[in-house]
Amino acid sequence: MAEVKLESVSKVYDAKVTAVRDVTATINDQEFVVLVGPSGCGKSTVLRMIAGLEEISSGTISIDGRVVNDVAPKDRDIAMVFQNYALYPHMSVYDNLAFGLKLRKYSKTEIDQRVREAARILAIESYLDRKPKALSGGQRQRVALGRAIVRQPKVFLFDEPLSNLDANLRVQMRTEISRLHHRLKTTMIYVTHDQIEAMSMGDRIVVMRDGVVQQVDAPLAIYHNPANKFVAGFIGSPTMNFLTGTLVRNGATTFRQEGTDVTLSITETITRRLGERALGPITLGIRPEHIYMQPPAGVDTTVPLRAMVEVVEPVGNEIFIYFSTGSQSQYVARVATDHTPPVGKPCDLLIDLAKIHLFDAKTEASL
Repeated sequence: MAEVKLESVSKVYDAKVTAVRDVTATINDQEFVVLVGPSGCGKSTVLRMIAGLEEISSGTISIDGRVVNDVAPKDRDIAMVFQNYALYPHMSVYDNLAFGLKLRKYSKTEIDQRVREAARILAIESYLDRKPKALSGGQRQRVALGRAIVRQPKVFLFDEPLSNLDANLRVQMRTEISRLHHRLKTTMIYVTHDQIEAMSMGDRIVVMRDGVVQQVDAPLAIYHNPANKFVAGFIGSPTMNFLTGTLVRNGATTFRQEGTDVTLSITETITRRLGERALGPITLGIRPEHIYMQPPAGVDTTVPLRAMVEVVEPVGNEIFIYFSTGSQSQYVARVATDHTPPVGKPCDLLIDLAKIHLFDAKTEASL
């Protein structure tokens, strides 16, 4: 069990390419923190620096109160699970689990005890005599997890461990990893580009972009209160809709979309919070689930939006409606299956004005 602290950590390659810039974050003892962001944002580099597999260019990394900048990976008391399973194909599952403990000169009795306990936790007891080639992808990933568990480390590090699995197995394995965290009560740091994994697994999320931390908070806090336009667009599926326009105040505050005749009145609550900020060019964001065909009970802050339906995408208990408002931009609404509008025809959609987000046109910061 350990706290992991990063203070102004940076990584520069060849004195030119900055992969990670001035990352400061604290992962509390027994916390499950997810580093999330698009490919190339630096999240795996941060994980590898914590593990000691990547040398840091500047800053400090501490594990359990000890600075580990110059500590070898084997002496950091961490265990890492990689994207590829990295199992020894010629060894049985039992021997794969036991191999690291044998190298550390544990007794046969303790090795056997740890291996069988890990196998019991992961429900792979019946596979201990099999070779990896006789296992499914999900079973191999369990073995890779088991190899980390037997170490009983202070910190678990996961580098996109589920990306090689199919959709159903990913759902199953992320549930198992979350259950494992609750059972072991160990500090875990998890890297993924999948925002659904991040939202469903993490106690807190660290959103990264171009090597810079954009926001650190609980999943729902980030979802409801994104720090900037990037975070708002990255977290949530389908992605948030963005309308570019101008905010004007003539008695009431009104948003006018650029290139269309769309105008939206800003609620008094949001106007009060804005104060005198952001009059002029602005970006308005609205999540697909806050655009309705018919407003839910108790919602009385909607205004109609005349839209041209371009694509209707059924996904089971709801449909995605892709539409335009006269400009080149395409937007999406996520609605119930009660009403399916015809493609190629105009329809009235309802925007929930109480759920809009406003972003500065230049800095993209949330207002």
